Amino acid sequence: MNVVIYARFSSHSQTEQSIEGQLKVCYEYAESHNYTIVGEYIDRAQSGKFDTRADFQRMIADSDKHTFEGVLVYQLDRFARNRYDSAIYKAKLKKNGVRVLSAKENITDDASGILIEGVLESMAEYYSVELAQKIHRGMSINAEKCLSNGSNPGLGFKVDKKDRTFYVDEAEAAIVREIFERYASGETKAEIVKDLQRRKVKTSIGNEFTYNSLSRLLKNKRYIGIYLYKGVETPGGMPRILDDDLFYRVQELMNKNKSAPARTRGENEYLLTTKLFCGHCKEMMVGYGGTGKSGKQYHYYMCKKARKKKCDKKIIGKDYIEDRVVSECLKMLTDDKIRYIAKRVAEKCNKSP
Repeated sequence: MNVVIYARFSSHSQTEQSIEGQLKVCYEYAESHNYTIVGEYIDRAQSGKFDTRADFQRMIADSDKHTFEGVLVYQLDRFARNRYDSAIYKAKLKKNGVRVLSAKENITDDASGILIEGVLESMAEYYSVELAQKIHRGMSINAEKCLSNGSNPGLGFKVDKKDRTFYVDEAEAAIVREIFERYASGETKAEIVKDLQRRKVKTSIGNEFTYNSLSRLLKNKRYIGIYLYKGVETPGGMPRILDDDLFYRVQELMNKNKSAPARTRGENEYLLTTKLFCGHCKEMMVGYGGTGKSGKQYHYYMCKKARKKKCDKKIIGKDYIEDRVVSECLKMLTDDKIRYIAKRVAEKCNKSP
């Protein structure tokens, strides 16, 4: 009899090695029963509770070709953990002259075999539901203790493999602080993303930064020490990376920019962000703004250390220093230098249209 093997492992506590084990047992069973194996269908990290499994559906469809008479599985729970799906797809296979065979469960073709098969399927479904309940219960207990449940905590955080507690990765945390400070100082998300991509700075999952991934980072409350689980917030449950003032200033700016007409955005961008440095301590100068009692808005640059009382550099007006820098730059733009810049820009554009 021609048979195919169907193997599957779920995403919970199983690995590729379980596929190898299933195939080994199935091949041994086929050899002992003189079955000819004509194909393999394998689904990796797919739950048996659902029928949306690519190779499983391909196997069902291929049964219409009548090239095999049996589907050999390690155990019946590999075929399905849902009694309804099991009955439906076994009926489809039976219509095409195909039966499901178990290498580890001795199921006969008589009435008692039908009863045993039904019991095994019920046990498989019971186990699946019970396992899901245990997993959710364990995750809830972890959440009460503010421990990791396996999800991505975000750039700047790492998880201790022994006790599942969170700790700060200082190198990544510095990048997080830089991003928040640059956005708070007036840089746009597009400008920040472009710079991060140029520097090859990656997200917490190793991907290139995009507008969306940057937006998610800027909204992550974990950076102010809030642990999140199923919409419930636990203040102090995470190690802190940012102070509340910077985080909520960024939230306010994002809301303001979101509702502002596109043509008015960027009016108060700080042109010298990442380009202006303190003459006392060499720390970066970042933009800040405020509103006076009369309602007039003020914009200025301030040394990062001075803000923390670690440098005596005074604040400097945004318009004054930007105009001064632009004026000095204009003095350097001689006709020769303008032609040189134009030529280099044209060459760059031709290379990257």
